[in-house]
Amino acid sequence: MNVQSAIHSHIDITDTLTRLYLFLAQSMDRCLSEAARISYPEAELQSHLSSTEAAVLDMLAVNQVVKAKVEQECNHVRSLIMACLTDGAAKAAALDELKAERAVLKHKTMALSDLLAVFRTA
Repeated sequence: MNVQSAIHSHIDITDTLTRLYLFLAQSMDRCLSEAARISYPEAELQSHLSSTEAAVLDMLAVNQVVKAKVEQECNHVRSLIMACLTDGAAKAAALDELKAERAVLKHKTMALSDLLAVFRTA
């Protein structure tokens, strides 16, 4: 792989991972806000999330450790979202954990976005 090809590969991976985190964040926001549920149709969001997750996992196939971490993170977010949609005592705890996870995801997205900007100017 030549340098130019490696740069494009890094840009593609970073861009796709950033999109995945944005779609995960939008999914989380739908649990926290009525306005978020209204602003983005569920079917369209799930379609984008699924295709982006598949693309990221395919790109990360060269590093099974990172791939497993991303896959685990996606599954964790999905399980939190499902817990927030149920009624009962566990819902409040799930909402608190979802909010904390959303903050972490926000920082990851910002870092990836900055990295993507650096890659694109190089």
